[in-house]
Amino acid sequence: MSKPVVLITGASSGFGMGLADELLKRGYCVYAAARRLEPMEKLREKGAKLLQMDICSDESVQTNIKRLLDESGRIDVVVNNAGYGAYGPVENMSSEDIAYQFNVNVFGVARINSAVLPTMRQQRSGRIIVIASLSSHISTPGTGWYGATKHAIKAMCESLRMEVSSLGVDVVQVEPGPVQTGFEEVAFAKMDKMAVSDDYVPIMKSFRAYMEQSYAKAPGMESTVRAMVRATTVRNPKWVYRTTMESRVIPWLRILLGSRVYAYILMKVFSRASAA
Repeated sequence: MSKPVVLITGASSGFGMGLADELLKRGYCVYAAARRLEPMEKLREKGAKLLQMDICSDESVQTNIKRLLDESGRIDVVVNNAGYGAYGPVENMSSEDIAYQFNVNVFGVARINSAVLPTMRQQRSGRIIVIASLSSHISTPGTGWYGATKHAIKAMCESLRMEVSSLGVDVVQVEPGPVQTGFEEVAFAKMDKMAVSDDYVPIMKSFRAYMEQSYAKAPGMESTVRAMVRATTVRNPKWVYRTTMESRVIPWLRILLGSRVYAYILMKVFSRASAA
């Protein structure tokens, strides 16, 4: 039996690299994709096939998927792992930063899925995995536009899952909360360069204090990578894998409390964080 063929986007670091490494150990045929090839050289040495892919480019996605299909003749699993986030007030986020988050987190996933689904439908088999987030369910001050992209991804997955359910194609969401991957460093760096209106400075100070505390005590990547491996390899995957305590508890808490009470408690938590 031929090795299952898996495409992983955003494989140059974090969850994507961790998943690629684990699947290679299990004998999978792994195509590791990212804009830069150099960080993935260790994966190449272990047997991965590298794709220099920009998921914000239709041409780049189509060219690389064609290469994968020409070489392998099939595609069994796609892991939409590439992602980008920028923190800051909804009003002050530039249209360029808003558009780029949607281009990576939403339209990038759409490009990949549209490129592989014709083959999966023809095969009557395949699996699409999307790395969503706790932010698919909640938003906080400072995460409005990033959360908007993840809410969009959740809605897309739910619709797509029903559309392809009779065609042999699975659609799986993986939803971590804060995890120590370095993601927050990029998001905070964008906020540091942002011109924040004076009225928002206090709440952004509280937001940053809370998030820094959350990331300081956040788990490593292990539980999320394990869930990604299960989502890829098991015969009948769950629809949703929530991989950290926060991602398992907070969505239900948000529903139980209701919007007004949840917002009140969240703002109190932020205030305590900034005073610590």
